[in-house]
Amino acid sequence: MQLTFTLPDSAGAEALNVAIDHLVIAGWTGRDHEAILHHIRELAELGVPQPSAIPLFYRVAANQLSQCDSVEVVGGASSGEAEPLIFTHRGELYVSLASDHTDRQLEAHSVALSKQLCVKPVAAAAWPLHEVAPHWDSLILRSWIREEGEFRLYQQGTLAGLRTPGDLLERYLGGVQTPECLTMPQPPEGLAMTCGTLAAIGGIRPAAEFRMELVDEVLGRTISHAYRSVELPVVA
Repeated sequence: MQLTFTLPDSAGAEALNVAIDHLVIAGWTGRDHEAILHHIRELAELGVPQPSAIPLFYRVAANQLSQCDSVEVVGGASSGEAEPLIFTHRGELYVSLASDHTDRQLEAHSVALSKQLCVKPVAAAAWPLHEVAPHWDSLILRSWIREEGEFRLYQQGTLAGLRTPGDLLERYLGGVQTPECLTMPQPPEGLAMTCGTLAAIGGIRPAAEFRMELVDEVLGRTISHAYRSVELPVVA
């Protein structure tokens, strides 16, 4: 999958044309065990079975990534989740923002299938990961959904609650690190991984419009993206 990202002015506002051929959705990535259990219980209310491991890594077709401002979904049971997205390009790691849009009805049957079914919207900006690694925990993740004609805060928190990219990459590539470790293993070219999400304020629920942002207050910049879901009919 070919994606284009714009880097910040500190990197010369360069555009990256990135080929992604290996997409991973990292799930259950919280550092706080109680917070993970909360999210498991939240999904259990929707009939989603508990994970077989924590964290858990789902392979999803790379062609499900999209930088469009709309996605087509089957029925009205899907919803977005804001997540940091890391990817490799020419030996370097970068961070952007994605939505792990998921069909919640299918999720009760199979989490892996539900993640494969939906397109994953991706922002058009990225930062070199080494620029934010020293203050990764302070990055703020937010999302909003449109309900009753207005946008309402849906997710909010810092990345201190999630495992670091180094920890997730090390675990996915075969090793184990402590959650605090930021040392990066060398991932293969063309790899992209979402790094987990935050609990939904008021519970998980579908919405036709979704906004999200990743805020770096230390360097004074934000990655943002918005998209809408176009519902396709369910035909038996």
